[in-house]
Amino acid sequence: MREERLLEVEDLTIYYITDDAGTCKAVNHMSFSLGKGETLGLVGETGAGKTTIARGIMGLIPNPPGKIVGGRILFRGQDLLKIKEKEIRKIRGNDISMIFQDPMTALNPTDTVGEQIAEVLKYQKKLGKKEARQEAVKMMEMVGIPGERYEEYPHQFSGGMKQRIVIAIALACKPELLIADEPTTALDVTIQAQVLDMMKELKNRLGTSMVLITHDLGVVAEMCDRVAVVYAGEVVEMGTAEHIYDETAHPYTIGLFGSLPSVAGTEERLKPVEGMMPDPTQLPEGCKFAPRCPHRKSGCEEQEIELTEISEGHYVRCIYCGKEG
Repeated sequence: MREERLLEVEDLTIYYITDDAGTCKAVNHMSFSLGKGETLGLVGETGAGKTTIARGIMGLIPNPPGKIVGGRILFRGQDLLKIKEKEIRKIRGNDISMIFQDPMTALNPTDTVGEQIAEVLKYQKKLGKKEARQEAVKMMEMVGIPGERYEEYPHQFSGGMKQRIVIAIALACKPELLIADEPTTALDVTIQAQVLDMMKELKNRLGTSMVLITHDLGVVAEMCDRVAVVYAGEVVEMGTAEHIYDETAHPYTIGLFGSLPSVAGTEERLKPVEGMMPDPTQLPEGCKFAPRCPHRKSGCEEQEIELTEISEGHYVRCIYCGKEG
């Protein structure tokens, strides 16, 4: 029901408009919702529009060249696209927070890590210097870093520890919604597992809802309740994790799974998705995946394809999925 939905993105369209390269159609009529305490995974190749969606929710689309052309972003029923920047700043970091992709660039090298956590608390919670420091130390210890390291600088931490600091900053104000943009991409496999376990434990403890952006289908299986597969700025398949993994329907999603190595499989070579992502300044007519689809037919390139519910809660953007043959 509507009141149970924390976030609703409806028909969101975001373009980057330039004089030289033309109009980049980064996000096209994107729609999804997120319930309280739920984790939604956004999966897709580089250039699919996942980070632009996240920045749109955060109100961080650079203008120019970025422009939100249409749609609504409802947070607790309030349209974030219709409120003033001053109000957005009160929400950003306090009610909605984001873990950025690379901890190396997300942290300020000239400030101590403790100061960077405390800064959020001073600005959003209006805490004094002493209280902000105490809360920052608690956040450091919550993510597994000794409070004694408050006065140390980012270069004194490993990649995994930097990511923990970035997570501490994002969770400092105990937001209702956390957007995690590929939070483990820069980490090795062992540290990645530790960070994911920590994020899951903190999410459950604080009751936070999360949008998780990733390339890694293994991370999605570990973390997400529902999954939206994104291609060329559109959702091509969406459903529960069980739908996506056990009832895979869209040819693009099938291709993503086919390109994964399997310990149990007998294949000697992986099966990559042939071709490249379309140029967002020159998107094809009809189905955006049709030029790469091994099952395409003439109708695929001639009409706009709508998301169709092929089973309860399982949606696919394909005119042939869910039909016999």
